[in-house]
Amino acid sequence: MKLKFASVIILLAILASCNQKASDLQQAENTINATDMEKHVIALASDEFLGRQPFTEGEVKTVNYLRSVFENLGLEGANNGSYFQEVPMVEITFGSPEKLELKSPNGIVELELIKDYVFSTSHVKEQINIENSELVFAGYGIVAPEFNRNDYEGLDCKGKTVLVLVNDPGLMTQDPMIFNGNAMTYYGRWTYKYEEAARQGATGVLVIHDTKGAGYPWEVITNTADNKLFVQSEDGNLSNCELNGWITDEATSRLFEQCGLNFKELSEKALSSEFIPVSLNTMISLTMNNKLRYASSKNVLAMLKGTDLADECIVYTAHWDHFGVGPIMNGDSIYNGAADNGIPLASMLETAKAFTNLKQKPRRSVIFLAITAEETGLLGSKYYAEHPVMPVQKTVANLNYELFLPIGRMKDVTITGFGQSELDGYVEEAAKEQDRYIMADPFPENGMYYRSDHFSFAKMGVPSLFVKGWSDHREKGKEFATLKVNDYWATTYHKPSDEYDTATADLAGNVEDAKLFFKIGIKLAMENYYPKWSEGSEFKAIREKSMK
Repeated sequence: MKLKFASVIILLAILASCNQKASDLQQAENTINATDMEKHVIALASDEFLGRQPFTEGEVKTVNYLRSVFENLGLEGANNGSYFQEVPMVEITFGSPEKLELKSPNGIVELELIKDYVFSTSHVKEQINIENSELVFAGYGIVAPEFNRNDYEGLDCKGKTVLVLVNDPGLMTQDPMIFNGNAMTYYGRWTYKYEEAARQGATGVLVIHDTKGAGYPWEVITNTADNKLFVQSEDGNLSNCELNGWITDEATSRLFEQCGLNFKELSEKALSSEFIPVSLNTMISLTMNNKLRYASSKNVLAMLKGTDLADECIVYTAHWDHFGVGPIMNGDSIYNGAADNGIPLASMLETAKAFTNLKQKPRRSVIFLAITAEETGLLGSKYYAEHPVMPVQKTVANLNYELFLPIGRMKDVTITGFGQSELDGYVEEAAKEQDRYIMADPFPENGMYYRSDHFSFAKMGVPSLFVKGWSDHREKGKEFATLKVNDYWATTYHKPSDEYDTATADLAGNVEDAKLFFKIGIKLAMENYYPKWSEGSEFKAIREKSMK
């Protein structure tokens, strides 16, 4: 009888402990709210912050604001007590030629800056001189042994400038057996095109733009073409191509025609793995007089230290930067970046607040990382991933906030990079608690998995998540959500019109997403399991090697 009574007492104690823990989590989660989130968004996306561009007064205001929020939450500076991680960079303002004359076999082809092309260079030099570099069409510019493909086969790229198509052959064929079909692989990203051309020894590389393949219109490129940031390197980036850039498909078609070639026909031939590069028998010569500015930008990072597994961590990320003050559009020149990335950043701050309201602290440490220079090539996250405050093999997972629209509550949780890792299961469990369902990104051709800061962690082997409500509005359905998303891409993305309107914005869905991130993170932070990449993921081998 005494034994039975004791068992009942123990059972009641266990139930009470579980209830107390559940109550603690719920109370912490409930601190996430739209009122506080909106205060952050209004500040971060205001004209006062000047578009949050690195190296400007907008950066100073932004990073000091974030530090103040982290301090007020009681979080400690994650970088040996500091809230800042200095990212040494150089800003190159490009002196591209206003006009370009290309001497083809059938005459001169005249091209205009912005209208037809934009040029850049990562070489840290005040002047770039390219003389008589032969133009060669190299198809998609892909070398992928696993797909039995080498678009550079037989081509000596030394001294040459290659023209390559954006995206990969899967998009145009819609064949799931070719690359990943409609879903862009990393081989389709412009960053890969630049990297591969450099590995091949090319002098220059020009990516041929089309809106479907790139996932955004030409003006998204031209609006931010004047200058770029690069992380400082010992060799001044001389291992990269001397010339990088974009050229419109229309200008490319004119150029090919003048060279006696048919751009459409050659683009179709480039779909085949048997494609052979084609010379245009045309030379490109140009000089770029550049301005260099050296400075450091800042990642802002805070930590909630764990208990018995404090040497392991979960890293939340949201980039703080946008494009600052740029070309005037509809009378406005401040690129406020409300959806990209003010609202996601505010959502991360709300998730951080929930963690600080926990009575029972997590076992693992939790890092909140606001990242610089995402918009210029994931520079801040790349720098952090290569210089982490805790080793990557002790970094359990990365949860990334990116591009949230304030359009209300969503039934879905869209996973960009669906099927990449076991983290999908964590998302599904948390989504069910909110009466939501998970789904794959409906626009995989945009290659978004390779376009935000989680990718820097993935490349280091850390399982990474990029999720949000995106596709199915709770009240107005899928058609409404698709309309809003398409409208954003067409009229707002990387434009001054990405502003926050208190009269029309509905943050209820963003609050729900911030709570979802909290649910996923707290589960990861309370257990001792390391989620794994899925079989077939290109990041699986990297993780396994780092964990040995």
